[in-house]
Amino acid sequence: MIGLISATAAGAAARDRLAAAWPDRTRVYDGPVGDAVRSAFAECGQLVCFLATGAVVRLIAPLLDEKTTDPGVVCVDEGGRFAVSLVGGHAGGANELAREVGEVLAAQPVVTTATDSVGLPGLDTLGFPVEGSLAIVSRALLDGEPVALRTELTWPLPPLPLAEEGAYTVRLTDRAVAPAEHEVLLRPPSLVVGVGASRSAPVDEVLTLIEGALRDAGLSPRSIAELATVDAKADEPGIVEAAARLGVPLVTYSAEELAGVEVPNPSDAPLAAVGTPSVAEAAALVRGGELLVPKRKSGAQPAMATCAVVRRLARGRLAVVGLGPGARDLLTPRARAELRRASVLVGLDQYVDQIRDLLRPGTRVLESGLGAEEERARTAVAEARAGHAVALIGSGDAGVYAMASPALAEASDDIDVIGVPGVTAALAAGAILGAPLGHDHVSISLSDLHTPWEVIERRVRAAAAADIVVTFYNPRSRGRDWQLPKALGILGEHREPTTPVGVVRNASRPDESSRVTTLGALDPAWVDMMTVVTVGNTATRNIAGRMVTPRGYRWQETAPEGAE
Repeated sequence: MIGLISATAAGAAARDRLAAAWPDRTRVYDGPVGDAVRSAFAECGQLVCFLATGAVVRLIAPLLDEKTTDPGVVCVDEGGRFAVSLVGGHAGGANELAREVGEVLAAQPVVTTATDSVGLPGLDTLGFPVEGSLAIVSRALLDGEPVALRTELTWPLPPLPLAEEGAYTVRLTDRAVAPAEHEVLLRPPSLVVGVGASRSAPVDEVLTLIEGALRDAGLSPRSIAELATVDAKADEPGIVEAAARLGVPLVTYSAEELAGVEVPNPSDAPLAAVGTPSVAEAAALVRGGELLVPKRKSGAQPAMATCAVVRRLARGRLAVVGLGPGARDLLTPRARAELRRASVLVGLDQYVDQIRDLLRPGTRVLESGLGAEEERARTAVAEARAGHAVALIGSGDAGVYAMASPALAEASDDIDVIGVPGVTAALAAGAILGAPLGHDHVSISLSDLHTPWEVIERRVRAAAAADIVVTFYNPRSRGRDWQLPKALGILGEHREPTTPVGVVRNASRPDESSRVTTLGALDPAWVDMMTVVTVGNTATRNIAGRMVTPRGYRWQETAPEGAE
């Protein structure tokens, strides 16, 4: 919960805007400011104070305890111009909260944490428990000292400017080892503990069993991702409380699912009790992984709990990102986030150049030239299969005549695939032309490099006969100069020469150009591969120089003033 505190009418107005935007995330604290801050600090995970930073510093100073547990605090000035991350930038989430507040209130986020200021992700913001010399190793990264990365497990880390060798080390491990001098340990959530228990098994017996199993196997309890058991034990108090004390979720599976898992140590007892010959081993193994600790029983007499431990490696991650038509302000926030998250970027060289400045230090860039789409798709999938976090970029929307199709044709279910939509050329051009896509519309590529012309022509004829607005992608190049006139001729068999046509080149880019003409007047020489051509239907009109296709076919009997 985010506590909101204000002292003035202006502050209260901004506070109320934030509360209205986040009704389920915020709580307003009224009354004397000092009392409100103290109450919110004790009760909330984060605070937004619509007060001067000096006042907030004085109020929270006596309350501060430990940076890993204190709430994150953001201050917003009286004019609502700045959202300042005051304390708890990383551990308390104040840096990200300042950015979120800035988006809602149109305020400038102010983040002074050193790593954030230079574009480096903090080692304590990667989502893993961290042990060791965090401040020293982070300072080495900031100073450009060589920091070595030791990965004992494959995991899709975000980009980090790490080297093969160095006096400082970041080690990714789930083993129960102590950090060396000048070393940071990252604990990935790689361990799944399967648990079985008799009715009313004590929580202490369950925890003692789990801790002993991990200790004997040399594994860190901080890398436990989840406890897993059978559905019939979903409300077993000892198991539920054990998960709560460990701070991990409890995941359950049906007896039928677990019975289908091959395990080394099946038993008749659980089969009779809950309908599966294995609970602990099967629940740990049901989603795959390496069995590190086979089923073992607790030391109590009689034993009331069993457990097994599996190492489940993270799946690689492939984000297929649409960059939009070219303008930076048409690149979506989600696309920006994925670009900054990826440790490997794959893309056409000219598209990489568009967003190179957005990449975090340490991002590995794999770029190639025109005509290598399938190679880029294979490369991106291979990198994801190797366990990396990959972004494969394309212009416009990656799913429209771009990289999503070849990538997903190459990928199987062994990696996670995330689609990030972008503003495609038809939409960017449509916004420039007016509202040509107000009713049914279709996009057709006139490139016959991958599709036979006979198929393209059949689609154009179908769109012409159906009276659908058509946007032509890839309309004309030096080696393909007859397809566009042919397609326009097919549309002309069903539409008047006065049908409005929009021609947009380099939509949203600095050298953008556009014109609204007619089907009869369009000169194909105006068109190249950087152009999209939108042909209206029989209801489309030119109104004040803009293409407008009505949402229905009931057009005004008398055309509006300015219509042609």
